[in-house]
Amino acid sequence: MDLKDKFKKHFGWKALIGVVIGGTAGYLYYHFVGCTTGSCPITSNPWSSIFYGTILGLIWTIK
Repeated sequence: MDLKDKFKKHFGWKALIGVVIGGTAGYLYYHFVGCTTGSCPITSNPWSSIFYGTILGLIWTIK
């Protein structure tokens, strides 16, 4: 089994969908809940919310 097959086995469409859903959920959390004071490390910046959302989406979809 080469590297390409291992990548497809572990990071297929399921992981890609999890990353997209997680990133979208992270942005929506930033937009609707967010942090008004700017002191929250994750929700005060949309990029960090999207990043953490994608990581959680990836972890959630990978076995």
